[in-house]
Amino acid sequence: MPTFALGICKDAEMAVTSATPRPNADDLLVLLAVGRTGRYVSAAEELGINHTTISRRIAALERALGGRVLTRGAGGWELTELGREALDAAESIESAVRSLSPDARGERVLEGVVRLSATDGFSAYLAAPAVADVRRKHPGVALEIVAATRRASLQRSGLDIEVVVGKPQVRRAELIRLGDYALGLYGSRAYLAEHGAPATLDDLTGQPFVYFIDSMLQVDELDLASSFAHGMRESISSTNVFVHVEATRAAAGLGLLPCFMADRHADLVRVLPDRVGIRLSYWLVTRPEALRRPEVAEVVDALRARVHAERDMLLGTVLPTR
Repeated sequence: MPTFALGICKDAEMAVTSATPRPNADDLLVLLAVGRTGRYVSAAEELGINHTTISRRIAALERALGGRVLTRGAGGWELTELGREALDAAESIESAVRSLSPDARGERVLEGVVRLSATDGFSAYLAAPAVADVRRKHPGVALEIVAATRRASLQRSGLDIEVVVGKPQVRRAELIRLGDYALGLYGSRAYLAEHGAPATLDDLTGQPFVYFIDSMLQVDELDLASSFAHGMRESISSTNVFVHVEATRAAAGLGLLPCFMADRHADLVRVLPDRVGIRLSYWLVTRPEALRRPEVAEVVDALRARVHAERDMLLGTVLPTR
């Protein structure tokens, strides 16, 4: 939340009376912080007030509105239907105050923290440079990246954007298809020199395989991607795709790797490119209330532009610049 809200929330007294309670603007701004972070502690840190004050202001807002605005979810606090209505009012207050700042009367200046969850490779090679572009225009925007390969969460507290593999099944969310990327089977030059390059799928039988830990893989599309490898034996498995790349480079076996990551390394060779080629898609998930924040919308636009610009690299049809 922009810093203009801090003084308001610190200094103002609650304007709730037992006779005619009405929502207090400062309580609405507190709800805005909790709704965006999903946690009282994070909202308190953002606003510069304590956890007890957050709880007290939310309680006052619920008394004024006559119902619950937050409900406890698996991943933190989630907005109720009444809470989403109140959040709309809170965003209007935030926009009105922001419009009075000197920056708003000139070129639009964005600020705030955008929280993103994405796979390891996407985070490093697509999200990081995309947000670097945003920060060159808007130095007040910062990005927090949670690198994880998982399904989109039905409880998205604390996250503004999620990038996942495969079209997710979620509710009350905006879905944006970013684009496709390819996986290929790779071996290091050292490994292929010692064991020979497989010429057919049958030649893969018994070969050591580098990929995700099967029992911990949450993404169905990535699980199905390795269907060709039933005759192969596990070598090194990890939840982190960078481990897959480095294990394959170290001649631990043949790795099923994203082309946009593997093709960066001259010591990796793609094997059976005509027989082993998997195409998956990246999807972006965001809440409508998050997308209304201009800094979040700016990051979403930057991610879409970066994926579009790197389309050939993602599909493995051109080599990345080394």
